[in-house]
Amino acid sequence: MSELHVVFGTGALGKWTTRELVNMGKRVRVISHSGKADPRLPEGVEIVQGDAYDTQHNIEVTKGATAVYQCAQPLYHEWAEKFPSMQKAILDAVAANGAKFIVGDNLYMYGDTNGQPIREDLPYQPHTKKGRVRGEMSTTIMEAHRSGKIRAAIGRASNFFGPDDTAVTSYAIRPALEGKSINLLGRTDQPHTFSYVADFGKLLATLGTREESLGQIWFTPSPAPITQMELVRIMEEELGHKVKFMAAGKLMLSLLGLFAPTLRESVEMLYEWDKPFIMDSSKAQKAFGFQGTPLRQAMKETVAWIRESK
Repeated sequence: MSELHVVFGTGALGKWTTRELVNMGKRVRVISHSGKADPRLPEGVEIVQGDAYDTQHNIEVTKGATAVYQCAQPLYHEWAEKFPSMQKAILDAVAANGAKFIVGDNLYMYGDTNGQPIREDLPYQPHTKKGRVRGEMSTTIMEAHRSGKIRAAIGRASNFFGPDDTAVTSYAIRPALEGKSINLLGRTDQPHTFSYVADFGKLLATLGTREESLGQIWFTPSPAPITQMELVRIMEEELGHKVKFMAAGKLMLSLLGLFAPTLRESVEMLYEWDKPFIMDSSKAQKAFGFQGTPLRQAMKETVAWIRESK
C-alpha cells in the first residue's frame, strides 16, 4: 500500500488538498465531523468521522500517517475560544505518531503593512483579535518544529475562491450567476492578491511530500494582484452580462453584524480591502516550479462548478 496521508477538514481546502494527494498516488484518509460520504471527494478516499478536539481519537486516526494536514477550523466567530485547542489536539497527535504536520493558514498575523508586499519572513504585527490568534498558533507550530517535537511546514494564501468554497465564492460570485447583486468589501479600486483554492491545496500537498519544505512558511503561488472592480470585469466576461455589486464599509458591516456573527467578525479585517493588499508568492513559485492559476481560468472553473452544483 502507498503511504498514508491524513487530512483534517472537508471544506474547500481539505477537498483540494485531498485531490492533489490522490493525483500524486497517495492513500488519503479524511477526518470529517459528520463522517458522511462526500461525492466531491475522489473515489477510494477513506472518510472517518472524528472530533478534531479529541487528542486521543486524533492519535488513533493518524496512526501510521506520513503526513497530517490541518485544513479544519472552527466557525469564524469562534476562533479565539476554539481554534488553539483544536490545533493543539491535532499537533499532539502528530507528535505522538511521528508524522509531518502541514498547516493551512492565512495572512492575518502580519497585520497592516500599509500597502507593502507581504512576504513569508515579515515579522508578525497583528492588530486584530483573529490576527493575534493566528500569530500565536503559527508561533506554536514553528517552536514545536525547532524543538524537535514535530516536523512541520505552514502554507498560507490570500483571500481565496474557487470550487467548493463557501466564502468569497458564495458572496461575490454565486449571486452574480443568479443575476443578483454581489457583495464586496471596503474600497474596490485597491490592488489585492486573490488566491485560487486549488492552488492552495496543491501547495499543501507539495509541502507534505517535499522534505526540504519543512521548518518553513510558504505562500500559495497566486496571480498578480488586481482590484475588486477588475475581478468583477473578469466575472462579467465569463458570465456574459453586467454584474451589479455593493461594497460594504465599516458602518454597513457593523450594522449587518448585529444579526450575523461572521459579518461582525469581518469588520476588523477591512484594512485588507482599504489599501493595497499584495502577497509575494515568488518563494514557492521558484522552489516548486508552479505558477498560480490565471484568474480568468480560475473564474471559468469556479462558474462551471457553481452551475453544476445548483
